[in-house]
Amino acid sequence: MFEGSSALQRELFQAYRDDVRKYAYGVDQTRILNVLDHVAQQLAKENKKFQISKVAKDARFRDYRGCVEWLQDAGVISICRAMSFPELPIGGNQCDDKFKIYFADSGLLLGQLDEESQRDFRANRNLGTYKGGLFENIAGEALAKSGAPLVYYKRDDSTLEMDFFLRDAEHLVPVEVKAGSAKAKSLRTLIASEHYPDISWGIKLADGNVGFSNGILTLPQWTAFLLKRLLSETDVATAV
Repeated sequence: MFEGSSALQRELFQAYRDDVRKYAYGVDQTRILNVLDHVAQQLAKENKKFQISKVAKDARFRDYRGCVEWLQDAGVISICRAMSFPELPIGGNQCDDKFKIYFADSGLLLGQLDEESQRDFRANRNLGTYKGGLFENIAGEALAKSGAPLVYYKRDDSTLEMDFFLRDAEHLVPVEVKAGSAKAKSLRTLIASEHYPDISWGIKLADGNVGFSNGILTLPQWTAFLLKRLLSETDVATAV
């Protein structure tokens, strides 16, 4: 079923690299390619915040200003901005210099993995450090294509981190993505803590069935593309 897909993914990625050389100008060509070539590597890390300092020797954020946005405007990547604090409005407290980068097409990310890792992903086994980044990318792609904003939060002085945020009519709704069915520790913390008054419930995307418990709506991972519509058409907090 997947025969030949890896080669096509690599060809497509090379075509994007060729387009950078064709349409970007001057020194920005190299900087844009530096960013593009490091997306998969940085998604494989525990801390998935994109670090400009890692893409080239002595690279500085100010020198790469506009390069990440160039790739987003070209439709190659999606930028997930960090929130300085998880509160409404979603667009009111985003950090320009803190973000994660996802491929706009998760197939491009798969195309950057070696053949063994690609086979393991299709069989859902032995993915190690790639697993979290792959599932985050898939969810981020689905959310972006449904018109949802891509924002996340990571508290600097703790392990508290949330993959995405949406909103319903009255609440900020955290969305935690799990490659398996592990417990959503950060999600539980955000819901229970009085420090986050805009949050009263949240969504866990996991390898499992639909359920609701202690303010957490659990949904299968593949439903990510439906979340924005669900929150706009349904008072989920009341319905569940």
